[in-house]
Amino acid sequence: MTQADERDGVWLTQSKFDELTAELEELRGPGRTAVVEKVSQARDEGDLKENGGYHAAREELGKLDGRIAQLVEMLKNARVGEKPADDGVVEPGMLVTIRFVGDSDTEEFLLGAREMAGEGVQVYSPQSPMGEAINGHKKGETVTYTAPNGKELQIEIVEAVPYDG
Repeated sequence: MTQADERDGVWLTQSKFDELTAELEELRGPGRTAVVEKVSQARDEGDLKENGGYHAAREELGKLDGRIAQLVEMLKNARVGEKPADDGVVEPGMLVTIRFVGDSDTEEFLLGAREMAGEGVQVYSPQSPMGEAINGHKKGETVTYTAPNGKELQIEIVEAVPYDG
């Protein structure tokens, strides 16, 4: 796997990979079949322009197909069970603690996919502005990045440890 592939892949535990694979199988099989049946039944009710049930079923099918596509892509690029090294270097799969320069409060989050996070764990994507800025940096380093609002922010990496979620 190249360094670019490692950054682009989503880190998943084996149990989370298995859980998402089962969800995908359910959505592709019985889940999708049930929604397609709803669409078909609603279509049989007549005039499609004023058929709210049909439009709702089509919207549900679109959301389901979107989730299927998301899961396929995520699982295809997953780095399964490859727990990051406990070396203080920020990378996907790490629980990161940062402090905005000039502020005494810290913020903790998982750098990775939201599907990995346990209850109450905040997640930042490695592709987010902050995620891209801190990825590859070490505990104790200060990093500057441009926030989505255009403001330049400086953050200190206080801690980076593998997420055990």
